[in-house]
Amino acid sequence: ITLPEQLNSGHKLTIYARKDYKKKLWYQVSVSKLIEKRDTPQFYLEDLQIKTKDRMCSIRGWTAFRTPVKIMAVDWSGKSLNAQIKRYQRVDVAHAYPECQIDENAGFSLVLEDINVQEFILRFQAEDIKSDYKISMNPIKLTAEKTRTYFKKAVHLVQSQGIQQLPKKVIQKLTNQNRPVHYRQWLPKHMPTEKELALQRKTAHSIRPLFSIVVPLYKTPEKYLFKLIESIRNQTYTNWELCLSDGSGENSPLEEILKELENSDGRIKVIHHQTAMKISENTNAAIEVATGDYIVFADHDDELAPHALFECVKVISQNPDTEVIYSDEDKMSMNGKRFFEPQMKPDFNLDLLCTVNYICHLFVVKNTVIQKVGVLRPEFDGAQDYDFVLRCVESVSSIHHIPKILYHWRCHENSTAENPESKRYAFEAGLKAVQEHYNRIGVQAEVSHGEYLGLYRTRFIREYDPLISIIIPNKDHIDDLKRTLDAINQKSTYKNYEVIIVENNSEKKETFLYYQQLEATNPKVQVVYWKGEFNYSEINNYGASFADGEYLLLLNNDTEIINEDCLEELLGYCMRKDVGAVGARLYYEDNTIQHAGVVVGFGGIAGHCFVQQPRGATGYCHRIISAQDYSAVTAACMMVKRKAFEEVNGLSPELAVAFNDIDFCLKLGKAGYLVVYNPYAELYHYESKSRGLDDTPEKIARFNKEIQTFENKWAEILKNGDPYYSPNLTLDSQDFSLRRI
Repeated sequence: ITLPEQLNSGHKLTIYARKDYKKKLWYQVSVSKLIEKRDTPQFYLEDLQIKTKDRMCSIRGWTAFRTPVKIMAVDWSGKSLNAQIKRYQRVDVAHAYPECQIDENAGFSLVLEDINVQEFILRFQAEDIKSDYKISMNPIKLTAEKTRTYFKKAVHLVQSQGIQQLPKKVIQKLTNQNRPVHYRQWLPKHMPTEKELALQRKTAHSIRPLFSIVVPLYKTPEKYLFKLIESIRNQTYTNWELCLSDGSGENSPLEEILKELENSDGRIKVIHHQTAMKISENTNAAIEVATGDYIVFADHDDELAPHALFECVKVISQNPDTEVIYSDEDKMSMNGKRFFEPQMKPDFNLDLLCTVNYICHLFVVKNTVIQKVGVLRPEFDGAQDYDFVLRCVESVSSIHHIPKILYHWRCHENSTAENPESKRYAFEAGLKAVQEHYNRIGVQAEVSHGEYLGLYRTRFIREYDPLISIIIPNKDHIDDLKRTLDAINQKSTYKNYEVIIVENNSEKKETFLYYQQLEATNPKVQVVYWKGEFNYSEINNYGASFADGEYLLLLNNDTEIINEDCLEELLGYCMRKDVGAVGARLYYEDNTIQHAGVVVGFGGIAGHCFVQQPRGATGYCHRIISAQDYSAVTAACMMVKRKAFEEVNGLSPELAVAFNDIDFCLKLGKAGYLVVYNPYAELYHYESKSRGLDDTPEKIARFNKEIQTFENKWAEILKNGDPYYSPNLTLDSQDFSLRRI
């Protein structure tokens, strides 16, 4: 709501909600309070976690004002407390202030550890104006505050929804229904117990490879180095060697410590250097003395989970041809007490890797691969690991992902993970690494930075403009169809296309008059007539039989392209030899996500990712805005290589209404093609959010039959899980939250 500049402080702003012709008070605030808010930095705390026993507090939220806002934590005397603060972009907040130039990094997270005060102030300051929020670490006060909060919520619930809803809400709270699983609760239950670790230590392995753990050191703080080495010595698989290269230079502060370590364990090798070394040459020095079958990469202040090497040996025992292994990871606070931001990764995903170095840690590679591709390259320092990973995956055929947290990445404010701008050069090196990957494999592409540092966008360069055949099934609904066609005709910068409208038993006279007008005025349009009953698969296959294009675009009649290069974006990926189909990012009319890829298993069969997330949201690990491979995309907008379409015999007629596009994509995958989601092809899809499922006995019977058909046909992926989705994430919602314990 935009209010007038001149406000009468004696008035109130009152907002009502109307339902079924009844008016209900929704919100009320005095204008004097609004004026006070307008003239002070505004903020909203979306998550406040206080652990009094650990003396820790973490806060996540946003702040906005007409000038940049400084965030700090202070005690009652105004003395600053040592807080780890991360700022990040919040597109949704920027959209909420359309007439104000607020700081684009409106979002923030703040962590305080080892808090030694009973209360402190979270302060937002701009132009010598401050907004304060008081936070208590006193358990008694916290309990009282929670009680007051729950009482207010209960009163509001009774007033708005009636007394009968209160018991239901209480039961939901007590049983944790509809609540996300917090990582601090999830992690302990997914790490091996002491008993399990003891059993691992006694396990006799049929294959016992030697792992060489290579670590570049540079003036490493002793406490972090000892923690890393302790985590390696605690490995339940013991056939390892640790290769430490000290690149601190002359008079290294680590010299005496390293000598003691080397003498204490024959598995530890140390390389000393008289001059300071950069990270690539420092790591390469450690690789040179490594004699292991596999090389394991670790940073000097991180930690390995105790079962990390054991899990790697399990993979190698089951798959002796394994050349590359990577695992899931998380971040760890500087004191090692808090674990956060878990990266639950998919199995190998080439296009996601070209968007972001999602593999990162733990990374294990067979020594023979290094002999083939070479060691780290100094010209990529800052993203030397990214360049190395890309060179490795290009040359191997056996890549295995372990969906377990095996690596803890220690983060502080100046690390790349927590403050991207502090290492801008690293992201320039990352861009160069992806560009050279395409150059090596012979794909013409131009790589640029994505929406955030660390994300990369690929635009493919075409040698020619092939004909695209746009196939649109239609029954009446000429207003929808006209909007779809007008958007393509008026917005699209790609012009070499034809449109095949597959008429499917329309009943209105004006529909056929519109067809006549279209064909008379637009030479790109052809209307063909399907006489049979509705079968989405057969209708599209029929339309494809009239197509002259090298590429087919299956498109719903209730869509509207948003960006003028939408067709180019879809075509760029589809023209790659290894790609069979490409999907787009689709929005509902209210600018929430309708489709951002498909995961097999959502809803029991398959479903769209990130449904109803607001436009501008980036999703788990930025996956809404990342080009990547999926098992499937929706045929509401799907570009298909004609050759691939014919190779798998098009869409399956036995799936007349439901899951035919998912089935089609899985057929492409089985034939060896990739299915890509490209977020830079954006469209509206005016399908109703609340549209009901089939509601007659006949339709329900058909729907259940198609479910059975899909389950019988794709039993393996339904049983084993979608390889492009982590088994650690839930199938109960589409937001990529943690699977309930």
